[in-house]
Amino acid sequence: MSERLTQFVNCKILRNHKISPEDIWVRNGKIVDPEKIFFDEKVQADVVVDCKGNLIAPGFIELQINGGFGFDFSHHEHTEQGINVVAKNLLSHGITSFCPTVVTSPKEVYHKILKRIKQRKGDKNGATILGVHAEGPFISKEKKGAHPVNYIVEHDGTLFQFFELYGSLENIKIITLAPEFPNSDSVVKKLCEKNIVVSLGHSTANLAQGEQAVRKGATFITHLFNAMLPFHHRDPGLVGLLASDNIPKDKTIYFGIISDGIHTHPAALRIAYRVHPEGLVLVTDAISALGLGEGKYKIGQMDIEIREQNAYVAGTDTLCGSITSMIQCVRFFMEATGCGTEYALEAASLHPARVLGIEKTKGTLNFDADADFILLDDNLDIISTWIAGECVYEKL
Repeated sequence: MSERLTQFVNCKILRNHKISPEDIWVRNGKIVDPEKIFFDEKVQADVVVDCKGNLIAPGFIELQINGGFGFDFSHHEHTEQGINVVAKNLLSHGITSFCPTVVTSPKEVYHKILKRIKQRKGDKNGATILGVHAEGPFISKEKKGAHPVNYIVEHDGTLFQFFELYGSLENIKIITLAPEFPNSDSVVKKLCEKNIVVSLGHSTANLAQGEQAVRKGATFITHLFNAMLPFHHRDPGLVGLLASDNIPKDKTIYFGIISDGIHTHPAALRIAYRVHPEGLVLVTDAISALGLGEGKYKIGQMDIEIREQNAYVAGTDTLCGSITSMIQCVRFFMEATGCGTEYALEAASLHPARVLGIEKTKGTLNFDADADFILLDDNLDIISTWIAGECVYEKL
């Protein structure tokens, strides 16, 4: 990593929830405080980058993405190639870190895939891999969405079952499960003790079951409103966690939300934003067709088709992920909710970092954080993407 001191000038930066004119200084892949470098001496940069008045914001962190650019992470034939291609192409979307998502699959597929998707630092070859998001198979058959019902498994409360099915928990960062099964309390607690984020989703759970899972350590909800019971005024289900007063006061419940104009109505986006803004996390839930046109593709073991920019399980009207980029989700969310640019960008960077407990190093432009950021113009078009202070993508 370079010892040189780089100064980014003529820019606005997003820091501490506000945008202000300020330079950024980078050394050894970290954002540094220039006042602490040479004490009384005037700081001189080795390299000066003119940002031409554009905005620097933390790089996006994607917690739920099934694939893209023709590759699906749940297909074992081309796992390494698929990871490499997607990681590289996500740089142009402003994503500097992501959690490859593997949907409900047979045991033998998990055993082949999960050991191949290892955590690694990002660079010009691709975004940082933070760990796998295992979405299933411990979910509800009634709320399966695009997950194949014959591979869904009811969890029995033991970690042995998870080890036996996944092969290992080593590369897993997030597990989506349904909390309504017997013995859920035990398994949620055990997974959290292993520093795995437990996300509630693809579920018929009522509010009390969701609250109990949160008390045992669950901190995330998978694609709010989708693949769960709809809100009901007598029992609001998992959606009710956004306003629950029956969970620890010092605990923030985070929730992924797909702001693509298809999965979640603008009014639902506004409700979630106004009720619980600190927990909102933008996710794309993108599939293998991301970056491609209409046609037939795969998500896990299932055939899908893209029709009029929507992704469906082949031959049905069941939605199964999106083909929308993160920056498009950011723009649509701003339009739907009327929120500020600062909030929308942090919902795709700082908030997901907090879900994973990495907000001191990623999702922020604070001093000592990783210099992972994006340069945006006034239209929020991505001009360039930077990882560890090095330019890894530049718009031609």
